[in-house]
Amino acid sequence: MDLEEAYQVVGEFGRHQKRMVTILVFLQIYMACQSMLIILVGAVPEYHMEPVTGDPHDDITRSVKFTEDVSSIVTEWYLIKHEAYKVNLAGSLFFAGVLIGNVLFGPLSDKIGRKPVFLTSLFFEVLFGYGTALAPSYEVFAVSRLLVGMMNGGMALVCFVLTQEYVGKSYWALTGTLTNMTFAVGIALFAALGYYVQPWRNLAAAANCPGLLLFLLCVTLPESPRWLYSRGQTEKAEDILKDFAVRNGKGRIPVKLRRAVSASAPDASSPGVFQLVTHPILRWRTVVLMYVWYACSLVYYGLTLSASEDKGNRYLSVAMYGLVELPAYPLCMYFINKPWAGRRKSMANFLAFAGVSCLLTMFVPVSGSLLSATSLALVGKLMVSAAFNIVYVYTSELYPTVIRNAGLGVCSMSCRVGGILAPFVPSMKSLHTSMPFMVFCLSGISAGCLGLLLPETLNKPAAETLDELSSPTYQRLLQPQVHLLEEKHLIDHNGADSD
Repeated sequence: MDLEEAYQVVGEFGRHQKRMVTILVFLQIYMACQSMLIILVGAVPEYHMEPVTGDPHDDITRSVKFTEDVSSIVTEWYLIKHEAYKVNLAGSLFFAGVLIGNVLFGPLSDKIGRKPVFLTSLFFEVLFGYGTALAPSYEVFAVSRLLVGMMNGGMALVCFVLTQEYVGKSYWALTGTLTNMTFAVGIALFAALGYYVQPWRNLAAAANCPGLLLFLLCVTLPESPRWLYSRGQTEKAEDILKDFAVRNGKGRIPVKLRRAVSASAPDASSPGVFQLVTHPILRWRTVVLMYVWYACSLVYYGLTLSASEDKGNRYLSVAMYGLVELPAYPLCMYFINKPWAGRRKSMANFLAFAGVSCLLTMFVPVSGSLLSATSLALVGKLMVSAAFNIVYVYTSELYPTVIRNAGLGVCSMSCRVGGILAPFVPSMKSLHTSMPFMVFCLSGISAGCLGLLLPETLNKPAAETLDELSSPTYQRLLQPQVHLLEEKHLIDHNGADSD
């Protein structure tokens, strides 16, 4: 039997898989707290400068007076005036670390396995997270955020892939949506935690504590049977699938997988990042997906981080920017499973609508009515959240198992470029109040248009190997919705091979 048939026999989403996915999904709350930490620990309270006698270049601590009772890195290290950029820098360093983690750990998990990379990254993320809370200076704080980001980039990507690879393909959209929805809940819970735990060091430590418990639970998780199968370790994959059947209450079911088309022992010639450039189909998909991921990240994190600049209760603003995402996920689940919408059209339309919402903010009052810039920004956040959720699921389906993490890693790398730039976009208001939303508008609309160039994957088979992706049989199964440019690239590639 092939892998999908084996999942149907042992249970595509049985009670054992539900337990495993639940652990991985709850990790999203921890990741949300780490990603959004700078919003509250970097809060800038109201302050005024008092005249001082003596040298005007004296220590700024003698002249600045904070008028709000706020504990943050700003009030501890006086990150104002010419030092204010350090707050945004700390946020960018986190996403720079995530980018590095994606580049290092994504392909590595395709080589040596999902579980060892995942557990190692999570362990060190928790360790460096406590380093953030205990940082004696801004420099140590900034370095700790970079290191936390690196581990987060390695762990988050593999965590998402595992939620997909533990279950049958028909449940990928569900597990992917649950993962992203829980991240949104995590943002709201982080705002509530920040309200009750306001000293920034205590907040950083409290936000890090769930990671330790979740690490202990994750140690019990098995390796991905899909990864084992794609690497030629058929017997180990069969053993895990048999264990799934027992734990799902189906008893001891014999599972005999047929060997994958090109499955073999890992060696130096195994598929890697280089294949994303040389393979004619993967090259085109990767270029388009990299820009879509970049735009999603820039708009998503840019709108979320701008919550700290909203007037009023900053904790309520952060919570709202998290909770507003929740309606996006039922919308996703509805549209991406409809034949007339599917993954491709749904993603493109949500991105375009996010861009349009950001465009309209320039023509309405900032606040004070139902139709305001703030409410439209929240609508934009809802739309881009839907698009971001779809692109995770969609990308997983566009890459074969043997190179799925490498593909997700490269796409996530471009995503983190958007995350690195996002903390600085809200500060563009100093140039013009509409500037940040114009950036978000153009990014969303252009990414939506580009996304229409990709093929549809709804109800289409998932390739396990590169040979399977290029095989005429697989291409026929994708018809009639496989993109014409991909067909041309494949024909040219096959023609060159025959020559």
